[in-house]
Amino acid sequence: MTSAGLDVGSRTIGPVLFDGGVVDSVVKDTGIKPLERCQQLLNGRSYNRLVVTGYGRHLVAPLLGGEVISEISAYAAGAHYLYPDSGTVIDIGGQDIKVIRLSDQGAVVRFEMNDRCAAGTGKFLEVMAHTLEVSLSEFAELALSASKFVQINSLCTVFAESEVVSLIARGEEASAIALALHQAVAKRITGMVHRVGLKERVIFAGGVARNRCLNELLGDILGVEITVPSEPQIVGALGAALMAGDGI
Repeated sequence: MTSAGLDVGSRTIGPVLFDGGVVDSVVKDTGIKPLERCQQLLNGRSYNRLVVTGYGRHLVAPLLGGEVISEISAYAAGAHYLYPDSGTVIDIGGQDIKVIRLSDQGAVVRFEMNDRCAAGTGKFLEVMAHTLEVSLSEFAELALSASKFVQINSLCTVFAESEVVSLIARGEEASAIALALHQAVAKRITGMVHRVGLKERVIFAGGVARNRCLNELLGDILGVEITVPSEPQIVGALGAALMAGDGI
């Protein structure tokens, strides 16, 4: 039986088809009409059951004939399937941050979610990269090239942007500012990890997991190796597909 999982995020949408393994997956921008984008992505794909997760799950699921699960459950299931020894899951989406501690069997033991403020999220990083006039892909590499240290005191997107502008006016190097921004994000995430309880192995999922600087900083601060799946943006959809197959 082929099951389908659909992760409707604020920035991207990703369906996964599962039948004993991942048989199809894709990730596309959410755009301004998420329901239409979901319909386009599911059109022509055959499956027996659909489970929807993510930021926009309650909007699209009733119209697509799908059931709904939380992002916490979806990411826990997806991470545990990929890495049965998963202990902690970190997901940074466009609008939120999730940290989940798992039992040895993959059940959610405890979690913390920052969904009331964009501080430290993918959107925050996008805004900061734009302020420094680099692409998001260049942002991490710029930070890694820094040869000095400066400090960012706020993770509020508006206040941090003002700080960045002030540091630029003071003549600070863009690379040092980029590193300071990454360090501030890493500090916020590691605080969340310690509150839920660090347990190895640590899985980093979501689009921001592709950020090499943040990966290195998290590993250094937590003192563990960070595991990034080969396709970090489909972990939630994979978990939803698995739960569809299990008959949640």
